[in-house]
Amino acid sequence: MMNSPVTIAPDQLIQDQQAEQLASKAKTGRKPLSEAKRQEIKKISKDFEAMFTGMMLKSMRATVPENKLTGGGKAEETYRYLLDQEYANAAAQRGGAGSLAGMVEKELLKRYEGPPSIPGRSRSGEEK
Repeated sequence: MMNSPVTIAPDQLIQDQQAEQLASKAKTGRKPLSEAKRQEIKKISKDFEAMFTGMMLKSMRATVPENKLTGGGKAEETYRYLLDQEYANAAAQRGGAGSLAGMVEKELLKRYEGPPSIPGRSRSGEEK
């Protein structure tokens, strides 16, 4: 067998360098979010959790057979939908560290602010 060195095409090197330059520009160009933007992200996260939970409750209700005792009908269907939405909103408002809204908010903040910088370290985590 021949030992041949691994070669990288020049165009691949150029693309890698350009991607690295764009990434460094994106990291340095981020500004801290205002308190109003943070509150907006928090509200969006809670709204998303409420919508997701409502959809999940609707899917769960579809698996349960209709109760013949109460009569069913459009009125009961509408009431159950509204009740499920209130359950979903209450769950989203309660929140907590492990809630879906908390995780969505954390990811959105990362996207818009970038990773938190630690004093004495660069963004890549290397010691200065």
